[in-house]
Amino acid sequence: MPRMNMIQAINSALDVMLSRDPKMLIFGEDVGYFGGVFRATDGLAAKYGAKRCFDAPISEGGIIATAIGMGAYGLRPVVEIQFADYILPAYDQLVSEAARLRYRSAGDFWAPITVRTPYGGGIFGGQTHSSSPEAIFAHVTGLKTVIPSTPYDAKGLLIAAIEEDDPVIFLEPKRLYQGPFDGHPERPVEPWSNHPASEVPEGHYAIPLGTANVVRAGRAVTVLAYGTMVHVAQAAAAETGIDAEVIDLRTLVPLDIDTVTASVKKTGRCVIVHEASRFGGYGAELSALVQEECFYHLQAPIERVTGWDTPYPHAFEWDYFPGPARVGKALRRCVEAET
Repeated sequence: MPRMNMIQAINSALDVMLSRDPKMLIFGEDVGYFGGVFRATDGLAAKYGAKRCFDAPISEGGIIATAIGMGAYGLRPVVEIQFADYILPAYDQLVSEAARLRYRSAGDFWAPITVRTPYGGGIFGGQTHSSSPEAIFAHVTGLKTVIPSTPYDAKGLLIAAIEEDDPVIFLEPKRLYQGPFDGHPERPVEPWSNHPASEVPEGHYAIPLGTANVVRAGRAVTVLAYGTMVHVAQAAAAETGIDAEVIDLRTLVPLDIDTVTASVKKTGRCVIVHEASRFGGYGAELSALVQEECFYHLQAPIERVTGWDTPYPHAFEWDYFPGPARVGKALRRCVEAET
């Protein structure tokens, strides 16, 4: 089985689906000749031709609107928005059109589109290339929101997203794409960054949306995370020696609430970790759900470890990110607390 980093796994997923489904096509910002700013579509235009993988004008609203029309017509488009920060001009198309099309048409039309976009910080991109907007998509009924944390999951989840008949927002953590960034000595060494590759099957496989993954078993406290924060949570558990059960949600919508509640009922404690700012973040919904479903099992207050409630602080991004030290403090508070 070959080893791939996340970019290679995403490229493999797109390649597999282009070869399997003649109705599937790719377009977006610089995805054709150039192969994408992060090279996720490298070689696909040359292999499948300019009618299957091609560049689009820098018009996010136009890209998403065109994809919705293609999907309603019977095609299965996958579009790339170069950075998640750029997607807001297309938000109305996603909310008012893509998410509602099946319901508004009583099932006559639907929008089987996948919107890929790199998200999160860690590449010194500043305020306009580093946002974590997952909460605004998870709030929209009709959209599915997916965030992988490993190359294996990235390929399997992306294939499942492409095969969905409803619109999927596929957020790709930039910090996990390829590992360390050379030439940036100020970037901290991250425990997982020297091992960005993992074994990934070459052919077709799908990971069903709505299935979380228990990446570390434990009995003292449950940690809920997704994307890059899964690795941060694992590092924190290892550094503190706390018997934490780390759950990679993988899909925010649909959420695997059964796996979440089973774990919290077992441990009696819960820590939630995400990179986005705290107020109104996805962790707030997780906290509410855990409280509703597990109240009588909780032995300590639910903890949240998040980014700051500020505009993205480019000069202080490595302080802004929840790291193993901050997560470790939350783990200790949680396991030492008494109800």
